[in-house]
Amino acid sequence: MKAVLCRELGSPDLLTVEEVPSPPLAAGQVRVRVRACGVNFPDVLMVAGKYQLQPPLPFSPGAEFAGEIIDVGDHCRHSAVGQRVLAITGFGGMAGEASVAESALVPIPDALDYETAAAFSLAYGTSWHALRQRAALVRGETLLVLGAAGGVGLAAVQIGKLMGAKVIAAASTAAKLNLARESGADETVNYTGTRLKDAVRELTSGRGADVIFDPVGGELFDDCLRAVAWRGRILVVGFASGTIQSIPANLPLLKGSSVLGVFWGQFTKLEPRLHQQNTADLLAALQQGKLKPHIGAVFPLERAAEALQMLAERRATGKIVVRVS
Repeated sequence: MKAVLCRELGSPDLLTVEEVPSPPLAAGQVRVRVRACGVNFPDVLMVAGKYQLQPPLPFSPGAEFAGEIIDVGDHCRHSAVGQRVLAITGFGGMAGEASVAESALVPIPDALDYETAAAFSLAYGTSWHALRQRAALVRGETLLVLGAAGGVGLAAVQIGKLMGAKVIAAASTAAKLNLARESGADETVNYTGTRLKDAVRELTSGRGADVIFDPVGGELFDDCLRAVAWRGRILVVGFASGTIQSIPANLPLLKGSSVLGVFWGQFTKLEPRLHQQNTADLLAALQQGKLKPHIGAVFPLERAAEALQMLAERRATGKIVVRVS
């Protein structure tokens, strides 16, 4: 089978595409023929050696993928050959086949195509957990979403609207903001030419945003601390800017605000039942047409390095997908 391999840490252009043996199948695992793999910012960080969880070299990137089961190991009770599934594994998705713990699989409906399934779980799972469990967003509150045209950003915009919030989308270009509006944003802010905190105060009559969803970090986070409402909640989702910010503790004190970390991967491991319920709720909303992933680009496996580079350079809108087989 073909697989994208990271043999040395660094930029995506160091990745290679090679013929490798099929992965071994252990008890409790199933083997999946991978059809499509979603591309996420942790993939870029992992290839660079900058992610908090680092697999040994060589490895295939790709945290989430979709395909069908082609073999079932011993002690698997709920899987069958031919079953269509998606999986979150952390890495290994950019390969023709993957051996996965049965517990990591989620069956997908026949109406859901592989590319959409591969683009769905991580972005929407992160945003759902962030807004529902971490921020406890309620109907009528104001939600500010940074990086609003990215994978998790667009998911947060859609989920925020589904939960009844007024959504302010912030991004760096007019085209990205137009996409956020198409996904349901009520107001938009271009933070390239406008000071974010000033724009948010104007749009909220000086009150600020009740919840701020920040997958960007860096300098914009300082504005978030000043743009949050009294008793507001700031969600630290990631650091797409490449800079991990410090928090001046006096600002949360003055606002009575909370800074909340969002580590979806750890949540899925430590609270599996709640994660399963989240997944069921999300798939139901997807099938009902209440959520709609935006796939901005699809690359063949041979061009996976370009897909990661596009994400690293923040040129992507929505999700990028690698078509594997």
